[in-house]
Amino acid sequence: QVQLVESGGGLVQAGGSLRLSCAASGRVFSINVMGWYRQVPGKQRELVAQITSGDVTNYADSVKGRFTISRSNAMNTVFLQMNSLKPEDTAVYYCRAQTSQYPYVYWGQGTQVTVSS
Repeated sequence: QVQLVESGGGLVQAGGSLRLSCAASGRVFSINVMGWYRQVPGKQRELVAQITSGDVTNYADSVKGRFTISRSNAMNTVFLQMNSLKPEDTAVYYCRAQTSQYPYVYWGQGTQVTVSS
């Protein structure tokens, strides 16, 4: 079992920055991928960024060059540094952990990010 708790969301002006954190607990050693997804009303949840235990990262095209994902050595914390925020970044951001055993995927409760114009 893995538990994920996001923090760091809030209200920020366009062009500003936020840093999201996701703290994982439980069977942290089983985590091989951690990522951030976001969702707005009426749209599907979409990948923002992810990082593997081998430090391979990938980003949505819409955030490349602006967002950076990083992790702690033990994969018990993942961060999303968000710079040059745009109003279209407004969403609920969810932490996701992929593990080596069933159920394989865990989600956090989400944290709201609102970017004002």
